[in-house]
Amino acid sequence: MIVLGIETSCDETGVGLVRLADDGRVELLANEVASSVDEHARFGGVVPEVASRAHLEAMVPAVRRALTTAGVRGRDVAAVAVTAGPGLAGALLVGVAAAKAYAAAWDVPLYGVNHLAAHVAVDTLQHGPLPPCLALLVSGGHSSLLEVPDLAGPVTPLGATIDDAAGEAFDKIARLLGLPFPGGPHIDRVAREGDPNAIPFPRGLTGPRDAPFDFSFSGLKTAVARHVEALERDGTPIPVADVAASFQEAVVDVLTAKAVRAARERGTETLLLGGGVAANSRLRALAEERCAAAGITLRVPRPGLCTDNGAMVAALGAHLLAAGAKPSPADLPADSALPVTEVLIG
Repeated sequence: MIVLGIETSCDETGVGLVRLADDGRVELLANEVASSVDEHARFGGVVPEVASRAHLEAMVPAVRRALTTAGVRGRDVAAVAVTAGPGLAGALLVGVAAAKAYAAAWDVPLYGVNHLAAHVAVDTLQHGPLPPCLALLVSGGHSSLLEVPDLAGPVTPLGATIDDAAGEAFDKIARLLGLPFPGGPHIDRVAREGDPNAIPFPRGLTGPRDAPFDFSFSGLKTAVARHVEALERDGTPIPVADVAASFQEAVVDVLTAKAVRAARERGTETLLLGGGVAANSRLRALAEERCAAAGITLRVPRPGLCTDNGAMVAALGAHLLAAGAKPSPADLPADSALPVTEVLIG
């Protein structure tokens, strides 16, 4: 059975096609992504209305490309899955409306799924069936620790960001350092030339009385800004590489330490790293190092599957289809604040 997945939660129009085999394995057939990031770059961040219009323009061509790449036709599709939340309201509405139209036209079931759960499911496209695991999802809008016993749910949230998400902090510090948007890849690149121990930036929420699995990067962001401002007042050149490396180290140190601690305390043998920031080279390296030391199996999708894409939505839809989950109703809503505990809108 072939499942079409549509992702429009932010600024990427993603369309993926997967094949669900009789043994339950899911095979990736196509993964088309049309990004509007260049249109947002001059604003230094994603503009919701611009993103929504870009989705409208890219949707049908992206679906056609995915079908062509996979060598299938619309009538071959057995189900349609779509990100119903969380995300930007207008952007989500474009994807949900398109998914409803395709499902109705092809007379197939529709699954409105959770964006975060899809980031977990995408790993099965590369590494096969996923055992019960702890998921660390890190992106521009989310920094979450989730206990995932099964892809069909329910998911138990253990911790989340209380202010800036890690990806959001990367974007803001990149802007401060004069680096392009989106900031994550550029800080990762520049940091390779810097000293991660040059500046002792703070590690948020790591005190003995702090929430053990929650995250906070607002204070770190402020500390970096104050450091840069002090250098500018003194007329000292800003060591961009050292600042980037030290900031990045502070972020990934907290993320990996809390994830490994949570895995140990919950008795979980597998840690899954997902979301757009999971493409960061230092985060992947430190997670691998700490998981190896703790005897925990680390699973990280390749970078192209970490960022928002339709394949991850199709993968989750395929697992729900295999589990016999009840499809979403025809009046499926888009929910910008969809809780992570709700894997499927039924």
